[in-house]
Amino acid sequence: MTSSPATAQLGQHQLAYQHIHQQQQQQQQMQLQQQLQSFWANQYQEIEKVTDFKNHSLPLARIKKIMKADEDVRMISAEAPVIFARACEMFILELTLRSWNHTEENKRRTLQKNDIAAAITRTDIFDFLVDIVPREDLKDEVLTSVPGGTMAVPGPADSIPYCYMPPQHAQVGAAGVMMGNPAMDPNLYAQQPHPYIAPQMWPQPPEQQQSPSDH
Repeated sequence: MTSSPATAQLGQHQLAYQHIHQQQQQQQQMQLQQQLQSFWANQYQEIEKVTDFKNHSLPLARIKKIMKADEDVRMISAEAPVIFARACEMFILELTLRSWNHTEENKRRTLQKNDIAAAITRTDIFDFLVDIVPREDLKDEVLTSVPGGTMAVPGPADSIPYCYMPPQHAQVGAAGVMMGNPAMDPNLYAQQPHPYIAPQMWPQPPEQQQSPSDH
């Protein structure tokens, strides 16, 4: 009978966490839009002030080589690679900004490949990159609704091992992966349910099962 109040209280906590998470998502989206507006405003100002057309962040020779990969392109003017170099630079900067927003959502300080994939998935104009940079952790969006942004999820042995089960435990059950963070925080891990089987559940050798008769 005591489980019913506890279950109701747990449900209230989950609803509260979901409400807080939705508010955080809205704030993050508003912050991202403000950052993008500021980013493009600065880009326009930089373009208007450009006077040096010889030095570029991206190599013009490489860009020109890619342009010539199209069989229909016969000749390339001198200014075309310059414009492409600047366009590629702005494209990389915007994609990085959107990817970093996803990194901060997951409480990390290292931008990872799945952050870039998430930014591509969330932005319609980047849909042509979906097949080039596929999502490697499809559970990422689901896990963001969990308090703290991380939870223990059982997965196959070939999943991305953010934190994988040691080899000596692999024979007991399927490997478990801790999604969300590349490195485990001991304090956070102590608060999460462990995906591993408890030691008392491990199979014991026959001699240890009969040992109580010797004591």
